[in-house]
Amino acid sequence: MALVLLLVSALAGLAGCRDEPTEPVRIRIATGSPTAVYHAFGQSLAALLNRELPGVQASVEVTAASAQNVRLVGSGQAELGFTQADVLPPRAPEHPTVLAVARVYDDLLHLVTTAGGPVRTLADLRGRRVSVGADGSGTEVTASRLLAVAQLGGDQVHQEHLGLDASVAALRAGQIDAFFFSGGLPVRGVTELAGSTSLRMVDLGDWTEPLRRGYGQVYVTRDIPRSVYGANPVSTVANPNYLIARADLPAALVREVTRLLMERREELAAAHPAAGRMSPRAAIVTTPLPLHPGAADWYRATKP
Repeated sequence: MALVLLLVSALAGLAGCRDEPTEPVRIRIATGSPTAVYHAFGQSLAALLNRELPGVQASVEVTAASAQNVRLVGSGQAELGFTQADVLPPRAPEHPTVLAVARVYDDLLHLVTTAGGPVRTLADLRGRRVSVGADGSGTEVTASRLLAVAQLGGDQVHQEHLGLDASVAALRAGQIDAFFFSGGLPVRGVTELAGSTSLRMVDLGDWTEPLRRGYGQVYVTRDIPRSVYGANPVSTVANPNYLIARADLPAALVREVTRLLMERREELAAAHPAAGRMSPRAAIVTTPLPLHPGAADWYRATKP
């Protein structure tokens, strides 16, 4: 704790006068839609940092999610953020502006439609109105790649670029036939939709290998059981997502963030179950992004 206090004092730029008020250390966490996992996880993490790190003022930023989050953290407009692995370049640059804190959980690609609708397979999207995720989201990246390998790119599908909340509203109103969303289970927006609308989840499990061949090995197959949304069980495409940090953040600060992230998993899981799936052993696997020195220091000391 003494180390944290010293760090906060240094970051705040204290003057020589002891009674001069100090500015809090600001930590902006780039998340996503208010009804998606990143936002719930980010809010819980911000509350934890505010409570446990003296002089830190953490807050969450609502964003389009992964791709925008990487840009915000890399440009210094946020200190922490969440991103899918497939949004990152296949190789880290020589001097990265963004580094990993942890692999946190896997994002599962949802293709959601109404139970009585005509969309039963990915091929049924041809000629239909489909939301592929907001501009700047990880959903948009994964869904666009999936449509490409399925030869449904270009004008084969009438694509709408809507965030989760807008996608849910559009499907409920009959303005689109289906929507994609990539997130950890359960996604609150989909859960809320299932409470008022009979849903069908479209199975995408057969498309993991084509995506791996076309875009890299980050993709895996995961299941969405009936118990999650009360809809038909399916297999789908998933990929890891990471908590990232500005590369220039002090190592001591990132070490404390990493410690709290790992040691308070049960508390974070109360905000969303995905947080409870973290483990120090899996957290260090952040290919292609190197670990931040502060995070690496904590993992090295705890020997996961």
